[in-house]
Amino acid sequence: MKYLGVRILPAILLLIGPVFAQQSDKTLTGTGSLDWQGNFADRNLEGIHRYLDRALVNSVEGRQRHWKCDYTSAAAYSISVETNRSRLKTIIGVVEDRLPASLQIFADAPDSDLVFESESYTVRQVRWQALEGIWGEGLLLEPRGASRASVVALPDADQTPEQLSGLAPGVAPESQFARILAENGCRVLVPVLIDRSSEFSGNPDLVSTRSRTVNMPHREWLYRMSYEMGRHLIGYEVQKVLSAVDWFKATADKPVGVAGYGEGGLIAFYAAAVDPRIDAALVSGYFQPRETMWQQPIYRNVWSLLDEFGDAEIASLIIPRSLTIENSSMPQVDIPSSPVPARGRGISRQAAPGRISDPGVAEVVKEFERARSIWNRLPSNGRGRLELVPANARLSAGVFGSKQAIQPFVTSLDPTGFMAVTAPAQQLQDRRRKLDVKQRQLRQIRQIEAHVQNLLRISEQIRDIAFLQKMPKQAEEFVNASKLYRKQFHEEVIGKVGEPMLPPNVRTRLRYDREKWRGYDVVMDVWPDVFAWGILLLPKDLKPGEKRPVVVAQHGLEGIPEDVIEKDPAGNDPYHAFAARLADLGFIVYAPFNPYYGYDRFRQIQFKANPLKLSLFSFIIGQHQQLVGWLKSLPYANGSAIGFYGLSYGGKAAMRIPAVVEDYALSICSGDFNEWIWKNVTVTWPNSYMFTSEYEMSDFNLGMTFNYAEMAYLIYPRPFMVERGHRDGVGVDEWVAYEYAKVRRLYDELGAGDRTEIEFFNGVHEINAKGSFEFLRRHLGLKTQ
Repeated sequence: MKYLGVRILPAILLLIGPVFAQQSDKTLTGTGSLDWQGNFADRNLEGIHRYLDRALVNSVEGRQRHWKCDYTSAAAYSISVETNRSRLKTIIGVVEDRLPASLQIFADAPDSDLVFESESYTVRQVRWQALEGIWGEGLLLEPRGASRASVVALPDADQTPEQLSGLAPGVAPESQFARILAENGCRVLVPVLIDRSSEFSGNPDLVSTRSRTVNMPHREWLYRMSYEMGRHLIGYEVQKVLSAVDWFKATADKPVGVAGYGEGGLIAFYAAAVDPRIDAALVSGYFQPRETMWQQPIYRNVWSLLDEFGDAEIASLIIPRSLTIENSSMPQVDIPSSPVPARGRGISRQAAPGRISDPGVAEVVKEFERARSIWNRLPSNGRGRLELVPANARLSAGVFGSKQAIQPFVTSLDPTGFMAVTAPAQQLQDRRRKLDVKQRQLRQIRQIEAHVQNLLRISEQIRDIAFLQKMPKQAEEFVNASKLYRKQFHEEVIGKVGEPMLPPNVRTRLRYDREKWRGYDVVMDVWPDVFAWGILLLPKDLKPGEKRPVVVAQHGLEGIPEDVIEKDPAGNDPYHAFAARLADLGFIVYAPFNPYYGYDRFRQIQFKANPLKLSLFSFIIGQHQQLVGWLKSLPYANGSAIGFYGLSYGGKAAMRIPAVVEDYALSICSGDFNEWIWKNVTVTWPNSYMFTSEYEMSDFNLGMTFNYAEMAYLIYPRPFMVERGHRDGVGVDEWVAYEYAKVRRLYDELGAGDRTEIEFFNGVHEINAKGSFEFLRRHLGLKTQ
C-alpha cells in the first residue's frame, strides 16, 4: 500500500480545534509525521532483538549488583555468597528436601548384580532414591581396598554409564574417566542422564485419533512441563547427584568430588555450586560465556540466570573449593528449525531449534579469567585449586577426561597424587546377560514426568494458600492487598524492564478512510530500539468536546493489526473485523501490534529475554503502558473508559496486560481463558501445549503462583468477561467453566458480581461479538449513536 504524505492544515482548521483537525488531516494533530516504509511487524521484532542483544552484553557488568562478597577469608567468602547460592537453587528447581540417603544394588533380570570385576575394583548396578518417586540409576565402581575419595562421574546426555566405564563401546579409552578414577582408588558412582533422543517423548497411551508421540528431545519434553511448575530438568538431575553425595557422606569419611562432560559437565558444575560439601569439581566440555545461551537447546534455558550468574559467577560459588575446567570439544548438537508455516496452518515439528558447538578457546579463556579474578582476591591460605586445562588460549579444544584434567582434580581430593592412566588391552566385558538401556531411560523419564504431573495436581492448593487464603474479604482491602501480588506477577513471573521509558514521540499517518471512521498508523517510542505500533480508528461523528470510550482490539498469534480491521475475502476470519465493527458503532478503537509474530523469530525473543529475568510480555506490557498513557491524553478519548478485548494469543494478552496495566478499565478474554496450567503441563489431553510447536508457552513457576483465576483476581474490581466457543479446541468447556467459577465467586463475594460474565456460544475459535459488544457498551458507557 502506498501511503500519502502530510498535508499542511489551513489556518482556519487549526483554529477549530484538535477534535476536527484529526478528521481530515493525514497526520493526527499533536503528532509527528510517519514516513516509514516496509514491514512494521518485522521492524518491531528487530528492534526488540537489538535491545536484548545489548542487554545480554551489559548483563556481565550488571550482575555485580547482586553480589556482596567478603574476601577477608575463605570462610567469610563462603558465608557471603550463601544468598546467591540459594537463588541459584531456586531458579534451577532444587527446592525440595531429599529423602534419606540409601543405595540399592539390583539387577534387571535374575542375574548376578556384579557387572564387572578386576584385580583393583568391582562394578555393580545400583539405584538410589532422591525424591519421592524419583530414583537415580547407574553403576557403582568400588576399589577392592580402601578408597581415596568418592566421585560422582557424569557422562554426557547421549553417553551411558557403561560407555564412561569402559564396559560398552562409544567412548575412547583415554576419556573413560569413570574407569580411570576407579583404577586409581576412587569410589565412583556413574548416573544415567536423560538423553537427547525422542523415542519416549509424548503419551502413546493417550486415547485420541491423533498420535501423541512428539519429536522433541527427552530433555525438552521434561523441561517444558517442569519449567512451568518452578522445577527444571537441571534441578532434578542435580538432586540425583546430591542424593549420591548424601550417601557418600553417610558411608565414608572421604573427600567428595563431581566430574562431568557435556550435559554431565553442566550438572556437575551446578551441583558443586549449590552444595559446599563437594570438595572438588571437574567440568569438561561445558564452560564458556553464556550470553549466547538462547541459541542452545531450550532445555538449557534458565529463568533469570544471566541477571545474576554467568559461568564465572557459578564458578565463584565453588571457590574457594577446587575447580578444574577442561576445555574439551563439546558434544555437537543441532536441532533444526522448522520451516515457517503458511499463516493459519500448523506444522508437524514440535521441537525447539538449538545448537551446541565449540565456542572457541579464546572465549573459554576469557570466561575463565573472570573466575580467576575472583579467586585471586581470596587469601591463598584456605584457597583450593582453580585450573584451566589446557591453559594456552592458542591451543584447540581437546579430548575430554584427559590425564591433564584428572590429575589436578584427583590431587584436590587426595594430595598424595595421581597414579596412572591406563588403556585396557581389550574391551571390558559386561557380565549381565540382559541390560535394556532403553527401558532404563524410559524409567528415568517417566519418574520425572510423574513427579511433575503430581505437582500439577496439587498446584491449585499451593496457589490458593499463597494468594487467595491470605487476602482480606472486604473489597477495598482486597484491592489494596492485590498490589503486592501484582508486583510479584510483573517482576517475578512476567519480568519487568528496569530501564525508564522514553518520551512517546508519537508519529502518525492516515491509513484508512471509511464511511464512518478514519484509521491512522501510530508509532511511538518505548525504550531504545523498542517501539509500539498500531492502528487508531476514529469515528467521523465525534463532536467538539465529546469524549468517547476506547476499545483496544488485540490480534492473536502471527497476527497484525489489519487482521482485526479488514474482512478476509475468503471468509476464513476468526476476528470477523471486530475492530471495524466497534468503530462503526461509535467506539474509538486501537488495534495494536503485539510481537508474537514471525514464528521462531519471536520465540527467540523469549529465550534471549528469559535469562535476563524478562519475557516477551515484559516488552508487550511496556508497549501497552506507553500506549494507554497516550490514549488517555487524547482530547476526544475517555481516559477512564479504555477496554481491552483480545482473541487467542490476544486473549492470553487479555489476562496478562490488564492484570499489570491498571489503566485498562476492563478486559475481555476470547478464545483463550482456560485452566491454563493444566493446558500447559498435562500429558493426558491431546491439545495440551506439551504436544505442540508453541515451545515458548511455559513461564517459570507460573503453575505455583498464577493461573488464570489469579490473574483475574488482579483485574478485580474492573469488569472482566470470558468469550468461549463450544467447539474451540484451545480448551474444554468444563475446564474453562471450572476456572471461571473461581473468578465469578470472588466478584460475587466482593460485591461486584454484575461486573463479570462468561458467554458460551455455539462456535469455534472466533470472536462472537454479541454478549461481548453489549458488555463493552454497558461498562464503558457508550451512548447509542
